[in-house]
This record gives sequence, structure tokens and C-alpha cells, in this order.
Amino acid sequence: MMKVCAIGLALALCAFARDADAAVSCSQSLNTPQAPFRIFGNTYYVGTHGVSSVLITSDQGHVLIDGDLAVSVPMIADHIRALGFRVADVKLILNTHVHCDHAGGIAALQKMSGAAIKASPASAVILSGGGVSPDDPQYGIAVPLSPAANVSAIADGEVLHVGPIAVTAHFTPGHTAGGTSWTWTSCEKSRCLRMVDADSLTAISAPGYRFSDHPTVLGQFEHSFGVMARLPCDILVTAHPELSGLWTRLDKRMHGDADAMIDASACRNYATNARADLARRLAGEKIQ
Repeated sequence: MMKVCAIGLALALCAFARDADAAVSCSQSLNTPQAPFRIFGNTYYVGTHGVSSVLITSDQGHVLIDGDLAVSVPMIADHIRALGFRVADVKLILNTHVHCDHAGGIAALQKMSGAAIKASPASAVILSGGGVSPDDPQYGIAVPLSPAANVSAIADGEVLHVGPIAVTAHFTPGHTAGGTSWTWTSCEKSRCLRMVDADSLTAISAPGYRFSDHPTVLGQFEHSFGVMARLPCDILVTAHPELSGLWTRLDKRMHGDADAMIDASACRNYATNARADLARRLAGEKIQ
């Protein structure tokens, strides 16, 4: 089990494993190369095969969501360039949550681009100061972040603008206290779709941590499940891409299904599955 989780933290089998098996992993395996591609309209995938990084582009600057691992920075930068864009034109960097596999590369990417970093108050503290939050369920095993420059806090529901791009923050805590999901609209000619980059909703912890002993965290999860289920959602990308079936959908599109990326029920299903997995985790804690 430990070997499987080290290979891919977000695989469903491992996502809710107990104790050390469920530790946040920043192993090289998550940095497996993945060719960048257009998701829809001005939205592109520039991350690794193991963890998502999303680029939203405009002629007035770009938005980047997540920086993946620290070792992923050269790959992400190369992906941006391969798509015909400049890293220097990234004006805003956002984050789903402050674990090393999603935020580890943010400090370096900010330095390369000079972009502003915007985050929820709880995430902004860690992004600017580095380290690990002591209220993180994975505290004690999570890899500390390096501090980043030009970080500021935002409010839940705040809309952030870069030129014509408008990205809305939806706080989805639980996995971490500052977890955030992001929505925006991308268009191809006259067709516009509602895009979601969803935070992790998995109940993963350090050894000995019991979610049943933390009612505040359980309340955060329930809030986040509700938020996710209600989001306007045509195309879902999750922080770990396999949890939204991204690779299956991409393969179908490459084999002729032009609308394979689109699933208006994806966010509701993601919330339903996450709620069920948390229930299984809590049931397991009762019998220990």
C-alpha cells in the first residue's frame, strides 16, 4: 500500500488510506512529464501528469493556477512557452491548497514572472511565510513550502481580473484550512463554457489524527461539499487530474469525441464521492 501511494497520492485507493500511507507526497513520480494541451478556449493544461497546473490566457496577461512541485517549475515554464505564451506575461498566480505538490513551485514561478499571488487568508500566511500550517491534518508529515513574494489575501467569492479574464474564488476548506476552488468562463467563438479548477476534498492526515475529534474540520468539509455541488460546472479539472477523469476524457477527445471534456454533472459527482469517502474514513475511525 505504501508503494502504491508513493506513486500517486491521489489515486482513489490511496486517497483515504490511513496514517503514513496517506501522507502528502512530493515524490518525483508526481513530476512525470505531460504534454501541454488546450482544455477549452483560452484555458490550457500546463502541469505534470500527476498534478494539475492550469493557464488562462489573454492578450493583456495570463492567470496560472497552481505551481505543482518545486521540481516542476522548469516543466511548467517550458509548457507555457511551447503553447506560444511567455512566462513573463503571467500576471496572477493562484493556488488550490498549500501542499508541496500544488504550491511547491509557486515561489519560483512568481520570481520568474513577477506575478501577484492571491490566496485565501489561511493559504496566504503559508505562501508568504513558508512552512506548514499547524492546523493542517497532515501537519508533521507535510513538506514545508519556501516563502513567496508579492502574496496578498482575498475574500471568499472575490472576483480577480487580468484584462478580460475574471476568476472567482470559492473557499473549499477541509483538506487544508485555506483550500480554494476557482471558476471562470472560457469561450471558443460564440460557445462559452463554465470552467472549474477544484481543490482537493480528501480527508488525508498524519498518523494518529482523527477527523472525528475535529468537528471544525468536519464542518469545513461539509461546507465545501455543498459549495462544489452547487458550482456552475461544464468542465472540471481537479488538483489531481485523475480524480476528475481528465486523462480518460482527453483520450476520448483525441479519438474523435469533440465534447469529451464536458460534463455538467462532474462537480456534483465529485462532491458526492468526496462526502462518501469522508463517511468511510469516519466509520473506520469508530472501529479502531
